Amino acid sequence: MTNNDSKNKYIPNINNDINNDFDDVILYNPGDYRLDDIDSARIVGPNVVAIGGGTGLSTLLKGLKQYTENVSAIVAVSDDGGSSGILRNEMGILPPGDIRNCIMALANVEPMMSQVFNYRFTEGSLSGQSFGNLFLAALCRICGTFDEAVKRMCDVLAITGRVLPVTTADVNIEAEFENGVRVVGESKIFNEKKKQNSRIRQVRLIPGLPPPIPEVIQAIEEADMIVLGPGSLYTSIIPNLLVEDVGEAIARSEAVKVYVCNLMTQDGETEGYTAFDHVKSIFQHSNDKLFDICLVNIGEVSEPLVTNYDKEGAGPTYIDREKFYQAGIELVERHLIDEEGPLARHNPRLLAGELMAIHARKRPRPGLYGRYDRLILDELLGRM
Repeated sequence: MTNNDSKNKYIPNINNDINNDFDDVILYNPGDYRLDDIDSARIVGPNVVAIGGGTGLSTLLKGLKQYTENVSAIVAVSDDGGSSGILRNEMGILPPGDIRNCIMALANVEPMMSQVFNYRFTEGSLSGQSFGNLFLAALCRICGTFDEAVKRMCDVLAITGRVLPVTTADVNIEAEFENGVRVVGESKIFNEKKKQNSRIRQVRLIPGLPPPIPEVIQAIEEADMIVLGPGSLYTSIIPNLLVEDVGEAIARSEAVKVYVCNLMTQDGETEGYTAFDHVKSIFQHSNDKLFDICLVNIGEVSEPLVTNYDKEGAGPTYIDREKFYQAGIELVERHLIDEEGPLARHNPRLLAGELMAIHARKRPRPGLYGRYDRLILDELLGRM
């Protein structure tokens, strides 16, 4: 063993018990570099690719930026409703809403600038539009392409990491229900599902198999960790997997791959679904090599929240543990819920911290990077 090896002795035998593996992640002596805290160590954080859309993805990104500077968000672009749908129809651009939310989640700007970009007009012809969406639409005209406009907006807001539309093709979602009825348009799925009172059997993109932007496949291939979810199953997560080669690239990857299950079922999409129902649907739309770890919440949802969701036919996602065991998928159960606010949401820091800990346990790294992993497990043990 060389002198350098003796300073950074890498021990690969990690088991699943955090209390037992804590002292075996890495042994090191203080050297020229010292990682005093997570914030100063983010530059050596793992390369994380987060895939999804909507509120779930932006919530995750707010947490991830606190742990690593190496974040790539891959975002679905099939929304056709609300203010994004108006801009899409009138200007012929891809829907900017989810992209804008992800950029703002990763932005490093003064609070006033965040307020400006999130500001939503309340009167006149611009009523309902957010300034950030209009800014991105203007950049589309200036830059010529949607993906280039996204890059420029990321530069303006000095974001941590990058945000990538999964495709620049003009795509729509078609949902087919179990009774055979079909509907085209993400914004129409909710009402049609209520009308048919039938589960969604399958969703498709029209046109089918649109090409991804090159950076999407590159990001997946270079990832240390790939995270699917949280977010709307059929309108935020699965549409990304229907883009050409995205599901296959994830399956080929040797990264740590995790699905973050939703806290609650979703009115108009997944009423009555268990945790494994979510997993089964994802696999059926792509392949069963997308992930082998599922992170679920076991924190208690407050009674008032349960009552409110119950009025819509939704509720806490039931964890059917036996089915995960039978499928060979590791189930990681943690307290992840944000206990403040009127809606059931993941706590960004708790969620991201657990994901970083999963990576540290499953793929421990040597040297300086290993010291970062040790810091992650230090923090996690401090919360237990």
